[in-house]
Amino acid sequence: MDLRFVGFDYPVLQTLHHMMDNMGEEPEANGAGAGSKSSSSAPTRTYMRDAKAMAATPADVKEYPNSYAFVIDMPGLKSGDIKVQVEDDNVLIISGERKREEEEKEVAKYVRMERRVGKLMRKFVLPENANTDAISAVCKDGVLTVTVEKVPPPEPKKPKTIEVKIA
Repeated sequence: MDLRFVGFDYPVLQTLHHMMDNMGEEPEANGAGAGSKSSSSAPTRTYMRDAKAMAATPADVKEYPNSYAFVIDMPGLKSGDIKVQVEDDNVLIISGERKREEEEKEVAKYVRMERRVGKLMRKFVLPENANTDAISAVCKDGVLTVTVEKVPPPEPKKPKTIEVKIA
């Protein structure tokens, strides 16, 4: 199985490290961070948010004889809050966002906040034998399982027997 994990190659980790170093800085009107040199290669806020979400969303990937299974914890999310998409015919994108309960905001004051909120996201480049037309997703007890069926291997060609005629 040759699954490549999008977002965990060296340049992205280097960018993520750079983003975390400059975490409190607001971008200026020209797109550069405060106190930094002007750079057109500075990552956008969306890119930064997605990179942080991918780094913070653990996943298990299992290979079965006829399918691949991607298992991701999605605590507190309803099925309508979870998106499973295929992009560019071979990139599986699993995402969702967990938010704080708004009704408690006025009544309760948090003494401690340890449970994670924010965007959950993972991207996987699917292998060539993945059937992107046969994908199913089930979320049970806060655990999302996305199953991608494999394309059955082609049957070996049988040798063709040619009848020899006697002239």
